[in-house]
Amino acid sequence: MASLPEFVGTVHIFLGPYRGNPIGLYLLRNSNHCQISPRIYPWDGILGEGETPNKAAADFEQKWKQNGLSTDMYSGPHWEGGIKPEKPKPIPPPKPTIPPSPSPDPPKKPSTTTSPTASTP
Repeated sequence: MASLPEFVGTVHIFLGPYRGNPIGLYLLRNSNHCQISPRIYPWDGILGEGETPNKAAADFEQKWKQNGLSTDMYSGPHWEGGIKPEKPKPIPPPKPTIPPSPSPDPPKKPSTTTSPTASTP
């Protein structure tokens, strides 16, 4: 069963010196997947996807920043309904490999050869 789109936020586009009308952002939920996108051309191709609404919001913000508009041409996205973009955890840098320290020489075993300590006349 398809779910109805849910309003979750806005983005404002500036048209020259004027502030344009806000563009609504809508959330579609499936059983295990969420999608956030505007419903107006030409921005309807930007689609944020994730397992939760917060992950979808983070994906949408990342894709929105890559759409070709400079940051002074828009304001937002402004989220409503408790949505907080959940940034993915950064991958920790790999730990440098420490070369094994040279092991000290193994202790020398006493020699098993016997030397005559007393000579017989």
